[in-house]
Amino acid sequence: MAAEKEDYNGRLGSKSKQTGMILINGRKQALAYGTSAYVTEDDTILTTLTVGEAVYYSAQLQLPDSMSKSEKKERAEFTIREMGLQDAINTRIGGWGSKGISGGQKRRVSICIEILTHPRLLFLDEPTSGLDSAASYYVMSRIASLNKKNGIQMTIIASIHQPSNEIFQLFNNLCLLSSGKTVYFGPVSAANKFFSSNGFPCPSLQNPPDHFVKIINKDFEQEEDPEKGLARGLTTEEAIHILVESYDSSKISHQVHKEISQMKKRDSDAMEKKSHADFLTQCMVLTRRSFVNMYREVGYHWLRLLIYGALALSLGTMFFHIGSSSESIQARASLLVFVVTFLTFITVGAFPSFVEDMKVFERERLNGHYGVTAYTIGNTLSSVPFLLLMSLIPGAVVYYLVGLHQGHKEFIYFTSVLFVSVFLVEGLMMIVASIVPNFLLGIIFGTGILGVMMLDGGFYRLPSDIPKPFWRYPLHYISFHKYAYQGLFKNEFQGLTFTGNNQDGGAMINISGEEILRNLWQVEIGYSKWNDVAILIGMAVTYRLLFLVIIKSFEKVKPIIVTAMNNCPQAKFRFTKVTRLGAMA
Repeated sequence: MAAEKEDYNGRLGSKSKQTGMILINGRKQALAYGTSAYVTEDDTILTTLTVGEAVYYSAQLQLPDSMSKSEKKERAEFTIREMGLQDAINTRIGGWGSKGISGGQKRRVSICIEILTHPRLLFLDEPTSGLDSAASYYVMSRIASLNKKNGIQMTIIASIHQPSNEIFQLFNNLCLLSSGKTVYFGPVSAANKFFSSNGFPCPSLQNPPDHFVKIINKDFEQEEDPEKGLARGLTTEEAIHILVESYDSSKISHQVHKEISQMKKRDSDAMEKKSHADFLTQCMVLTRRSFVNMYREVGYHWLRLLIYGALALSLGTMFFHIGSSSESIQARASLLVFVVTFLTFITVGAFPSFVEDMKVFERERLNGHYGVTAYTIGNTLSSVPFLLLMSLIPGAVVYYLVGLHQGHKEFIYFTSVLFVSVFLVEGLMMIVASIVPNFLLGIIFGTGILGVMMLDGGFYRLPSDIPKPFWRYPLHYISFHKYAYQGLFKNEFQGLTFTGNNQDGGAMINISGEEILRNLWQVEIGYSKWNDVAILIGMAVTYRLLFLVIIKSFEKVKPIIVTAMNNCPQAKFRFTKVTRLGAMA
């Protein structure tokens, strides 16, 4: 196998260049969905799910609708048993701050998820990384037995560092690379003899794979002290040259080339693309899974609800029965602005949880489990009940303790603005997460955007006083705070009358709410308050669509950018040093 010109799987970095061709069974063909699977080094799984839930939800997403739910569940349970996870089926994955399954079990769950479709090719990137020797052997022994049971024909290709001798004996074939050159590719049983025949025998008490890597690794070469170098006083570069030349002329190499030639002549069928669940099924499954994750993840919504409740109680007692005097005008406006501003700012606190969710989405999207649209719809629908809860409960506490504009319609409008505002900011943070995946930088970037929007919303600086270049046109009109503030002001002041003293010290005068809106807060009263909500809803939908467009555009634009960079002489990159122990089972 070699790499093709284009980034067919979207996994290489934008600065990487691929050359050559990809041949499968001697033919140039794409790695279609369901025919191959890739397990990354990092176990990116939703930590709130149990082992059984994680695999079963994945089965519902990956397996076609021609299979019934019972058949999909049976496939999931069979896969769990094959990887020896039946005892942990009801145990949560666990992660930071919560105890769950072990590292070896997490690795096996990741493998379970990717082999549900029974792929012909299984790629494993460092399957033993971070595991102790016992866990590493158990994981690898389970992997090695996958293609020996129940008629599952699977070629397993794994890259592995520092395997123990027991693990090393599980592999059928071994591929050793150094500086991009093939040092050895053939049966594991013949590797020791090959090195010995070229003057590099493995010491009796040393692990063979450690010995092989030591011979071909140039990173720690002792050039100044020959006594600490390799046998026969050779440098690592000379040893690699000897091994490469010997392998190119060996019987093993000739046999490999002969098999490749026979594969090219063989009239083998191309690996056909398998089908997965349809779009509607994916949306429903992702909605259920995301709802379960949000319900169990404390930092996603519950912690915010607790803070909102405490804040609402504080505001309700501080502004208790605010009254309708002229002094309450400023207090009402400050209260409304603070409620919207603080609720939207606290929404940023869920960004770390959302980033972890995005990591799972990115892995599953790259592996073809589902698309961006299904994920966006699932995430949106699952969050609605929680956002409604966070708007309704704190909103009711504030509204009735303070004694804001009495009326059911006014209360419904108040909570509607809170809900849409929080929903809108979550969409905004989804965009930030797609651009800045680091949660610390994302929080800084997100709060910065919200701070500018809040400043330009028309309360801290009245609309007529906002500088027209940039700040008023267009920033004031694209700030959602403008419409949230004005909508809440209309909802609160329209229909109310406030009493105050005449400036001349005379009798009490009445001040209408419309006059306050027009003269004091410079609110645009030429249209209904429901228009402000409609604009907020439009902005919320736009943010979700923008997230979708950014992800999809990145998928299409990235190959173009990579190709353009590769065509520029100063932007070309190549791998200059690769020392790797690869194995095939």
